[in-house]
Parts: sequence; structure tokens; C-alpha cells
Amino acid sequence: MSAGKSRKPKWVRVLGIVSLLLLLGISIYGFMFYHSLSSALKDIHDPFDRKSDKRTEEVTLAKKEPFSILMLGVDERKGDKGRSDTMIVLTVNPNQNSMKMLSIPRDTRTDIIGHGTVDKINHAYAFGGPEMSMDTVENFLDIPIDYYMKINMEGFKEIVNAVGGITVNNDLEFSQDGTHFPTGTITLNGTEALSYSRMRHEDPNGDFGRQHRQRMIIQGVIRQGASLNSITNYGSIFEALGNNIKTNLTFGEMVDIQKNYKNASQNIEQVTISGKGTMIDGIYYLVVPDEEKQRVQDVMKTNLELTGKESK
Repeated sequence: MSAGKSRKPKWVRVLGIVSLLLLLGISIYGFMFYHSLSSALKDIHDPFDRKSDKRTEEVTLAKKEPFSILMLGVDERKGDKGRSDTMIVLTVNPNQNSMKMLSIPRDTRTDIIGHGTVDKINHAYAFGGPEMSMDTVENFLDIPIDYYMKINMEGFKEIVNAVGGITVNNDLEFSQDGTHFPTGTITLNGTEALSYSRMRHEDPNGDFGRQHRQRMIIQGVIRQGASLNSITNYGSIFEALGNNIKTNLTFGEMVDIQKNYKNASQNIEQVTISGKGTMIDGIYYLVVPDEEKQRVQDVMKTNLELTGKESK
């Protein structure tokens, strides 16, 4: 065999070895990705049987139907279930590529469904966990709450760090926990984001200002987490999620959300609800007028495409 003829097989062998190494690398990466994801999902998933009274048929994410999710921010301590000091309802509509984000003030006075009392809405979690919180919020907003996600707020900084930090547009200059937050566009790491979301005493809007900052933090995590850059840090992201989040979403439903609802995360609108601070039997409550409650219900129902339909 001539020298000219031997070059081609040699290059073919080299190309084959390189291709094999690439394939092996991709396979290892895929295995590690799947292993990390599987481990995280075992820690995250918290299934329970619950059927919403506000839906005649269960929502199907594979069909791109609008859905809602209740996000509960809980400061859990050893021996104490804690209260859901942060309650955010997201309604997601892939047909309109829209996401409505509503913060419910923790002191809101309402019926606690399943407990038979009228109390602050955040007490529902202490009385009956995620299920009672979902039932109570569902009754308060008159919309189906399809899913829930509980976030350990103390560990939320891990999630922010895992996605590489977040950027927010700050409209109030203040200092908290030794960190100064100037006005304008600022980038926050996990510790800074936690301090940023918790400040309320220096805010002229009190707890409403705190809710606004919490929504900005959630928006930042959603947008950063949906970016392609974050996939290179999947191990840290999955570990952070597994350590700090519980949800009744299944793996298949998470895949459907990523596939069918991703564009909606780029169009997040913050919705606010107002009321009057009132002392009742020596306890402070936020009492929401019926007309204000109706206004917010209409906004959320429209995004769920429930307008004109029976909600029960």
C-alpha cells in the first residue's frame, strides 16, 4: 500500500477517536445531568391528592392550557412549621404569552378554609400546610389553584447564587444587613437578594414595598433560570432547588412548562391588591374591600381564560 493511500485511513481513525471522545463526553454530561436532576426531583416532589372545586376538569399542561401556581415563602425553623410570610400567585397563559404575579399581603383577613376560622391568610399554612393554603387562596381569589411551590426563604439565597445572581431595577435607596442598595439597575448575589427582599421598616409603603421587591426577586430568578447560560451550572441549580423547594408538580409537568410556557416568563406583569389596616380584638389585619377583591379576581380569571365561565 502506498504512502498516499495510508493517509486517509489514518485521518479516519483520528476522526473516529475524536468523535468517540466527544460522544463519551456528551454521554457522561448527559448522565450527570440526568442523575443530578433525578436526585433533585426526589427531594422536590411532594405529591398529594387534591382536586380543585373551581375546575370541572383537571388542567392539562401538555395541551398548553393556562394554569396557576401558589408560591409560598416560608421561614422554617427546627420544631416549627413556620408561616407563609410570602404568598405569591402566578397565573400563566401561553396563548397570550402572559404571566400575572400577585402578592397577597400576609395580614389579609379572610376565611381559613378547612379550619373554620377567620384569620390572617398566612396562618393557613401553619394550620394545614400547603393544602390548606391552596384551599384558602383559592376561595379568596375565586380561581383554581392548580399547583403549589414552597420555598425556604432562608435558603433562597442558594437558588439566586446557583443561577449566577440576578438583576433588578431598584426604585428606593436603602441599607439592610450592612449592604447599601442604591437606586437604578443593581446586580444581587444570594445574600444580598435575601436582604433586599426582606426590608420593610425603611420603606414608606411598608409591607407592600417588601412585596414589590420580593416579586422582583422572583422575576429575576425566573428570567435568569430560563436563560441558556444557566444550563452550564445545572449541578448547583438542581442542588439548590432540592434543598429549598417542595412542589406537587411532576417531572413530566415541569418538562411541559419548559416546552410550552417558556415565552410567557418573558412577559411578567405585577398585580397588586390593596386594603385598609384595621385593628380587630387587638390584632392587626388588612381588610380588602369587596370591590378591590373583585377587581383582582377579574384580572386573574382573564389570564386563566375563565372570564364568562363558571368558576365552580
